Amino acid sequence: MVNVILKFVSCCRAAEMRISTAEVLDCLRQLEIVDPCDERQFNTVLGANFAKSRREQGEFDRLYRLFFHGMQTKVPWDGDLPEDALTQKPEVPDAMLDKMAQLIRQVRDQEGSEDSNKRKGNELDQALMDFLAGNPLAFIQEVQKIQNRDEQATQFFKSNLGQLSSRLEIMLRINRLKTKMVQFLGSHDAFIEPWAESDVTFLKERVTSQLTKALDFLNTEPRLDNAGQKETGTRELHYKSVGEIPFSNLTPKETQAVKEIIDRLVRKLEEITSRRFSGANRGMVDVKKTIQRSVKYLGVPLEIVHKSRTPRKGKIVTLCDVSGSVWSSARFMLNILYSLQTCFSRVKSYVFIERPFDVTSFFMSNEPNEAIQKILNDPRINYNARTDYGMAFQQFRDDHLRELDKKTTLIIIGDARSNYLNSREPLLEKMRDRCRRLIWLNPEQKKFWGTGDSEMMRYQDHCNEARACGNLNQLIDFIEALVL
Repeated sequence: MVNVILKFVSCCRAAEMRISTAEVLDCLRQLEIVDPCDERQFNTVLGANFAKSRREQGEFDRLYRLFFHGMQTKVPWDGDLPEDALTQKPEVPDAMLDKMAQLIRQVRDQEGSEDSNKRKGNELDQALMDFLAGNPLAFIQEVQKIQNRDEQATQFFKSNLGQLSSRLEIMLRINRLKTKMVQFLGSHDAFIEPWAESDVTFLKERVTSQLTKALDFLNTEPRLDNAGQKETGTRELHYKSVGEIPFSNLTPKETQAVKEIIDRLVRKLEEITSRRFSGANRGMVDVKKTIQRSVKYLGVPLEIVHKSRTPRKGKIVTLCDVSGSVWSSARFMLNILYSLQTCFSRVKSYVFIERPFDVTSFFMSNEPNEAIQKILNDPRINYNARTDYGMAFQQFRDDHLRELDKKTTLIIIGDARSNYLNSREPLLEKMRDRCRRLIWLNPEQKKFWGTGDSEMMRYQDHCNEARACGNLNQLIDFIEALVL
């Protein structure tokens, strides 16, 4: 029992699930209380200890099915198991496994491969051999390397071809190994020992089924269970005319009207938050000062003194796409955020088309509208470049990740259209883990998300909240929810 759980934990850790030794010990103690022959109870105990959140539940279920069902792990338990749970079949004889390994070496030597990928090929073959033997650890590590692989962002090569080629290489090796194993088992060389025909048939079926499961595991990417993502419901219609016009379609006159509405909104929110902060700065009763004040009332504490406390304010970091129609929405968003700086302890902004640039200094030394005009004329930003969200996220991760902490709200403003370049959505997960919450504002309507070169459906799985924000009414809804 202990060895089986430890092997399963090793597989989970290979898939980058964080499982501590204390959690393993807790799991083993709890398995002594429940009936481990009941798979529902067994699965519940393992999931409660190893899956930290609902976002990890999908990956846990995937590994559980592979290890306890796909690998047909032999569990030394007493009692009968359910018919569909943890089925056991005879293990492959060691002699056959040795013969399979010899065959792989012979095939590799006959091919005479001397390229730089020979060592990597040996590792893949060994991982597949372990998979056939019932140990998926090495194979899971190889698959995880592909999922975590960061492409080198260069000026001329910005795709995910490296990941695709690595995945294709494993697929080809699986198919080749399946063909060679089946051919070998059907040849006369397989009958070195007096095996029954039924044993040979079973081995053929096992090799085929196990390598098919390896191929399915490779091609099935884990999808995060983002049940905690905030869903925005029906929004309030603040302004019937100008409030429903997309920012990119505003005329100069309508733009001026929107600015006046935003100014009134800013003053309103500042008054509300100032009253809230003034009422929330009273902490616990200051006993010492209350007793001192009671002296003039003959020791009666008529005047209660409270300890003052600094109101807790969050930090805002914005990452704005400044290409095309997205910038028309981002400029209004930045204008409001910097006009409401008193509501936050810090506001820091980055803009990007393919690489992020820190533009916080523009807003610190200029009025928001003037700062926006200076950003538009900044020579560092190549407005003729192709938008590349993947490269922008990688550069932000490499150079500015320290700006995120558990008090920071990261707001990304963009349409998620990355010109079919590598989206690098796993980087968003790392950014989300560093900050308090990650919010994505998309100026496009939801019905256009995921169409064409839009990667929004991939990105939203890694966000705490994703909402459409392309007109004044939607922007007001979001700002009020953020501030109030």
